[in-house]
Amino acid sequence: MSEHPTGLRPLILASTSPYRRELLERLRLPFAVVAPGVDETPQPGEAPAALALRLAKSKARAVGRLHPGALVIGSDQVATLGEGVIGKPGDFDRALAQLRAMRGNTVTFYTAVAVDDGERVECATVETRCRLRDVPDRALRAYLAAERPFDTAGSAKAESLGIALMERIESDDPTALIGLPLIALTRLLAGFGLDPLDALEAPRA
Repeated sequence: MSEHPTGLRPLILASTSPYRRELLERLRLPFAVVAPGVDETPQPGEAPAALALRLAKSKARAVGRLHPGALVIGSDQVATLGEGVIGKPGDFDRALAQLRAMRGNTVTFYTAVAVDDGERVECATVETRCRLRDVPDRALRAYLAAERPFDTAGSAKAESLGIALMERIESDDPTALIGLPLIALTRLLAGFGLDPLDALEAPRA
């Protein structure tokens, strides 16, 4: 496991998501990836934002217990349309049904991130509101055939062609929609003494 270049504790991303891994790479910090193995079943009556936050904390803690001394990042996202939660479709037909329900409407994404050092956990939740265009079925089918976003909650991958489905996005953090809010994460890491900018090697004169 790689250590931070300043000699601080190892950094671990508790996730199997390739999207979160790609996002974290933007901060240019060496890190390891460990699957958290957490049950993501909602609790009875649990609000979407509370679910995302609980799972983010649970993922960080689960991996932290296996790697004492590490700084562990956990994250989770819950998408909602009205009162209902939108999950990962898994296949073409479910994805088409999701997009049909979402078009012309606003979908709210709650993206939570937690950082755990074994002694304390700090966390944040970012809300993103996406208004989708009212596009015809033929466009939805063509998008799904091209993108195959069956592992994405809501089936609209904003980091790629799914952005063409969007009419408007409102958020304090543009990376939150993809799955890991880097602005919030940078703030949390700095609270543990790990600022990505401070970790960069200064150019020699």
